[in-house]
Amino acid sequence: MKGIIGRKLGMTTIYKDGKALGVTVIKAGPCTVIQKKTAAAGEYDAIQLGFEELPQKRAEKLLTKPLLKKFEAANVKPHRVLREVRVGNPDEYNVGDVIDAGIFTEGELVDVTGWTKGRGFTGAMKRWNFRGGEASHGSKFHRELGSVGNHTEPAKIWKGKKMPGRYGNERVTVQNLEVVKVDAENGIIAVHGAVPGARGGLVIIKSAKKPRR
Repeated sequence: MKGIIGRKLGMTTIYKDGKALGVTVIKAGPCTVIQKKTAAAGEYDAIQLGFEELPQKRAEKLLTKPLLKKFEAANVKPHRVLREVRVGNPDEYNVGDVIDAGIFTEGELVDVTGWTKGRGFTGAMKRWNFRGGEASHGSKFHRELGSVGNHTEPAKIWKGKKMPGRYGNERVTVQNLEVVKVDAENGIIAVHGAVPGARGGLVIIKSAKKPRR
C-alpha cells in the first residue's frame, strides 16, 4: 500500500497501442512525510503526508499554532494540506522523506479519492433525478417533490426521505483506475477514466484496495 496527494489538472486523450484513451491528468506531489503511525505502537500502519509547502509568513497567517508546532517538531517546512495514507510497512519511510509521482508505475491499478463539485441547495428533481409531474393535464407539481405527508399514523415524515437539500461536495473514491502515464520529472500522473471533482481540486491516489483480476 502506498499513496500520494495531488491536484486534478483536467482531462485529455492519450493514444496508446492504437487506442484513444480518455485520461485524467493529476499533478501529484511532491509530498513530505510529516508523521508515522504503527500498529506496534497501538495505532495502525500509516503515514501523514504534507502537500504544497507554504512560506513561513504565509503559514503563520493560514495555520494554527498547534499545526506550526507540529511542523517544527518534525523539522519540516509548513504545508497547506495534511492527509493520512495507509501503508503496508511504515518502517520504509522516515519523517522528512519526500514522495513524488515516481512511486507509481505505468499499468498499475490505483484508487483515486476526490470531492465532487458542490452544487449548493438544489430541488428534489435535480438532486435525486425525480420525474416530476406531467407537463399538462393539470398535474400542478411540474418540478416539485409532491406529497410528503402521512396519515394520522405515523403522523411524521420518515427519516431519510429524499427531499431538497445540499447536493455535491461529497468525498467519492473511484476504484481500479489504470495508470497510463507517469512523468516523475514534472510530477504528472495520467489515469484512465474520470476522477471526482473540478479542475484544481484535491485528490488522493492510493494503491488499489480491491484490484480487479
